[in-house]
Amino acid sequence: MKEPVRILSDLHLGHRVSRITKVESLRPLVAGARTVVFNGDTWQELARLFRESSGAMLEELRQLCREEGAEPLFLPGNHDPGWDGQGWAELAGGKILVVHGDALFAEGSPWSREAFSRGAIVQELWDQHRNAASDPAERILLARKIAVALRTVEYPRGKKLWHRVLEAVRPPRRAYQMLRVWATQADAAAEFAERYFPRAEVVVIGHFHRAGIWQRRGRLVLNLGSYMNPGAALWAEYDRGVLTCGKVDETAEPYQMGKRLGVWRIARSL
Repeated sequence: MKEPVRILSDLHLGHRVSRITKVESLRPLVAGARTVVFNGDTWQELARLFRESSGAMLEELRQLCREEGAEPLFLPGNHDPGWDGQGWAELAGGKILVVHGDALFAEGSPWSREAFSRGAIVQELWDQHRNAASDPAERILLARKIAVALRTVEYPRGKKLWHRVLEAVRPPRRAYQMLRVWATQADAAAEFAERYFPRAEVVVIGHFHRAGIWQRRGRLVLNLGSYMNPGAALWAEYDRGVLTCGKVDETAEPYQMGKRLGVWRIARSL
C-alpha cells in the first residue's frame, strides 16, 4: 500500500442526512495521498431509496481519486457490505488495524430497530459461523451477513438535528443502546484487536458516529466519526512511520484537513 495512506470513514454518500452534498467537497481530503482507505459506509448499497444517487456519487468519488493519483481501498461497512477483499486493512506491518466497527458487537448495530426484531436471525447466523469467535476472516464475513439481514427499512425523515434526536429516542431502549455502545466502543475495539489481531497497537474504526481518541488496554483507538449529524468527522494519515489524526474542517468549501489532534510514531514491524 503506497504512502501517504489517508483514512476516512462513514461518508454515507447519497444518504438524505449525509452532510456531503457534493463529492468535490472531499478533494482536499484525498489530495496528496497515494492511497485512501474508505473505512466502510461509503455508499448506500443496501438502501433502495438512496442507492441510485449514492451510486452516482460513488463513481464521482472514484473519478476524484483518479484525478488526484490516489488508489482507493474500499472496506465494507454495515451499509455497504458487498465490497471485494478481506474486509480490513493493516498498516505498519500489522501495527495499525483499520476496520469499520460493525464486527465489534455481536449484533453489528445493537441500537437498530432491526436488531431488536431480528435477534433470532442474528443468532442463527452466529450458529452457522462458529469459527467467527476466533477467525477474523470468518468474523468479518459474519458481520457482512448480519448487515444484510438487518438492512434498514426506515430512514430518517429530515436533516435537522431534532429529527435525528427524535429518531434516536424511539423506542427508549434504542437510545440506551446508543449510549451503551458509545461508552464501550473503545474497549470493544481493543478487545477485538486482542482476539483477532494481537500485533495491532492502533485500531481505527468508524460505524458508531462518535469521533474520539482513546487509550484502552495498551492500544490506541481512533474513531473517525461520520458525516452525519450530530457526529463530527476526523481524518487520519499514515506516512513514513508516523500516524496523524485531525479534524475535518467542514466550515470551508471544499472541506479541509483541519486541526491535528494527535501524532504518534508507529514504526513498521520488521
